[in-house]
Amino acid sequence: MSTPFPFTAVVGQDDLRLALLLNAVSPAVGGVLVRGEKGTAKSTAVRALSALMPEVDVVSGCRFSCDPDSPDPGCPDGPHEPGAFASRPARMVELPVGASEDRLVGALDIERALAEGVKAFEPGLLADAHRGVLYVDEVNLLHDHLVDLLLDAAAMGASYVEREGVSVRHAARFLLVGTMNPEEGELRPQLLDRFGLTVEVAASREPDQRVEVVRRRLAYDDDPAGFAARWADEEAAVRARIVAARELLPSVRLGDGALRQIAATCAAFEVDGMRADIVMARTATALAAWAGRTEVLAEDVRQAALLALPHRRRRNPFDAPGLDEDKLDETLEEFGGSDGQDGDGDDDPDPGPGGGPGGRPEPDDAPQGDGDAAARTEAGEGGEPQPSGGAGEQSPARAAEPFRTKVLSVPGLGEGAAGRRSRARTEHGRTIGARRPRGALTKLHLAATVQAAAPHQRARGRSGPGLVVRRDDLRQASREGREGNLVLFVVDASGSMAARQRMGAVKGAVLSLLLDAYQRRDKVGLVTFRGSAADVALPPTSSVDAAAVRLESLPTGGRTPLAAGLLKAHDVLRVERLRDPARRALVVVVTDGRATGGPEPVALAGRAARLFAAEGTASVVVDCESGPVRLGLAGRLADELGGTAVTLDELRADSLASLVKDVQGSRRAA
Repeated sequence: MSTPFPFTAVVGQDDLRLALLLNAVSPAVGGVLVRGEKGTAKSTAVRALSALMPEVDVVSGCRFSCDPDSPDPGCPDGPHEPGAFASRPARMVELPVGASEDRLVGALDIERALAEGVKAFEPGLLADAHRGVLYVDEVNLLHDHLVDLLLDAAAMGASYVEREGVSVRHAARFLLVGTMNPEEGELRPQLLDRFGLTVEVAASREPDQRVEVVRRRLAYDDDPAGFAARWADEEAAVRARIVAARELLPSVRLGDGALRQIAATCAAFEVDGMRADIVMARTATALAAWAGRTEVLAEDVRQAALLALPHRRRRNPFDAPGLDEDKLDETLEEFGGSDGQDGDGDDDPDPGPGGGPGGRPEPDDAPQGDGDAAARTEAGEGGEPQPSGGAGEQSPARAAEPFRTKVLSVPGLGEGAAGRRSRARTEHGRTIGARRPRGALTKLHLAATVQAAAPHQRARGRSGPGLVVRRDDLRQASREGREGNLVLFVVDASGSMAARQRMGAVKGAVLSLLLDAYQRRDKVGLVTFRGSAADVALPPTSSVDAAAVRLESLPTGGRTPLAAGLLKAHDVLRVERLRDPARRALVVVVTDGRATGGPEPVALAGRAARLFAAEGTASVVVDCESGPVRLGLAGRLADELGGTAVTLDELRADSLASLVKDVQGSRRAA
């Protein structure tokens, strides 16, 4: 086994280390989600935590890590005899993003269960993580069916495996730790709320600190064992402090004053439900124990709020996470002063390896986002060709309020990544048939299996009530669910779209479609065209937030190079098919249909559109034409694309138009 990087050797990242240590002191805090840019020691710090976790006592020979003091009465390896136990380090179990359901929850041998009535069960990662840490790197990329299983296990403290009436249950209580890069997409709200704490990490902009990071990493790579040995004393001190804090934790008093501050803070920030209050209370108690105190102070409540509330107060995926610290301080001051607290706190807790409970992040440690300036650069200000003729460039218009859109889906049956947009063959969903299994059997079709085995019972010498089942009889259930698609927006930013009220409505419509794409787990991309050329404002990504930023800063003006926009989108799709051939695309062209600039612009746009139709690419044109006189150019473009056209009004889910628009491909029925 390789030597892990020492936890105490991680440079900076005080909030991250503190959040991990608080969960080591009190697993009831509920885990931690670490958000930040790549290369910020997220995974390194999490993996290093396992070496600091206290050992656990387990029943000897139990594959499910039962506690000898209170063994699980329903343990598949039980019942357990009292007295036989062993001590081992707490486990850090990693869940790969691409893991199968069987790998996560365990596998049941269906063939033996049918033929012999035996529950032959092979435990999965949830069993391995019981009473330890379950770590998911890139947790925002985890498939929905695995997220559902994690949510069930986290809510019930147990994992259930059920196959055709045969079920196995075992305890699964674990500390959930996830790391993610927000640029690659956000988490489902249900899973986000399951993380007790969240921290934002960013690389330091302080040269001396960056030098120390590089120095330590090079020393570790040259001699991992020797480097770890040099930090052994610091590691032992933190390990001992965790043990002491755990022993002190039951004695920590959470007074009525601190409880009032917690409740007032959660109410002031309008968090949903009561989980935030409970997590804040547990976190404040753990902070006091970590500082060696038996009384929760206002500083503990403040730090608990900074760790437990940012991810719970978000109202839509485009809001930046964070907490208004001035508002937090005002709330704590207003509701402080009772129960022996004056809101300032006379005790200064020992900051320890994880940073001070009341400390604020230094300015250099603040997360560095894309920023409007970067977005403007990529969207075209200073980087895109200037308009050649026509109206001059106008400053970006603000998007109108988003709304709930109609469902736009790709026709046919796909086999792409799990999502919520278009029909697809999946491992989950409704059963539509049966087939012979290719590889390991995962979803048994019982009726088809019995039907295949029944004619051969006499030839197989069946003499008793049991069904004689062989491997060739087994049938895999074919299921239909939903997949995520690549939604590529091709947005007209020319002068004909530049009326501020009109462009605001257009941006509001695209923003609404982006929200829909976020909820349906799609990848998105953004191509814009104006002046004399088209630009890939955002290559296909899972980060809908990034697309919203690019859209907000999109300037308008110039001629309408419609053909250039379509050809640029065609190139983007060609590259994406090589990268991810199973993910089907939906092209959304947002335009009034005009084409100007260059020789024969209308004919050239028609030829470009027919490329999509020839390849059967699903498309929809959002018709932005307004006014009493309409030329119907967007409808003609939709015909050339082999798709359909919808107006801005028809795009609304609550509009008078009653049809839900299924995007038509080139092979739609005549």
